[in-house]
Amino acid sequence: MLRALLFILPLALMIYAFIDCLNTPEEEIKHLPKPVWAIVILLFSIVGAIGWIVAGKERGAGGRRGAFGARGAGGAGAGGWVAPDDNPEFLKSLKDDGTGAKADDDDALLKDWEADLRRREEELKRRERGEENEG
Repeated sequence: MLRALLFILPLALMIYAFIDCLNTPEEEIKHLPKPVWAIVILLFSIVGAIGWIVAGKERGAGGRRGAFGARGAGGAGAGGWVAPDDNPEFLKSLKDDGTGAKADDDDALLKDWEADLRRREEELKRRERGEENEG
């Protein structure tokens, strides 16, 4: 078990570093160009991967990205991700999506259903009274 872990852990670290290197924008990479970092990670697996994680990329508040890779997505101030229910822009878009007309249509449909239900109830009551009178 330990032998497998000694093989899998460095491999996973190298794969993570390689994919992270490929997905990082060029302006966030430090010290070496992106293709050189990719070669270093592949040639010097553990050392290259650790070197990338420690020194290859800008880390911290300036380098963090929000949802879908957009900096400061949703008005997060320092660049963090904001949940939709905490995002004033998203909440405003819900109010502005034209739900007023839809609500009016829903109210009209509900009134039609209620009128139809009342009519059916009255019809059933008339039938019951008619059956009682006959029996």
